[in-house]
Order: sequence, then C-alpha cells, then structure tokens
Amino acid sequence: MNGALIGLVVGMALAFAAWFGGFGAFLLVAALGAVGFAVGRMVDDGLDWREFLRGADRRRR
Repeated sequence: MNGALIGLVVGMALAFAAWFGGFGAFLLVAALGAVGFAVGRMVDDGLDWREFLRGADRRRR
C-alpha cells in the first residue's frame, strides 16, 4: 500500500469515529492509531522500544 491510500483509510476511520462516536471516540481512535503506527515501525525496522523512544538522531551516533 502506498502512503496516499493508507492516509485515505486512516482519514476515513477518524471521520467515522468522529461522526458516530463524538470527539472522545475521535481522540481514542487517533491515539490508538499512533500507538499502532509506532509498533508497526518497530516491527518493520526491528528496533527495540528504547531505541525507538530515543529518536533517529541518537541512533546515528
């Protein structure tokens, strides 16, 4: 999947959450989406969670 298609799907999920669940559901879906993105990046890159939290600039040193 390319970035535009993923962005479209995420935007639609957030729109449905906001429409049917209100602002609280919108925030919950956005927060869980961010957590899912972080876990997905860690799995794809094979990183430890401590390395992920330190940031990219410290990994280069």
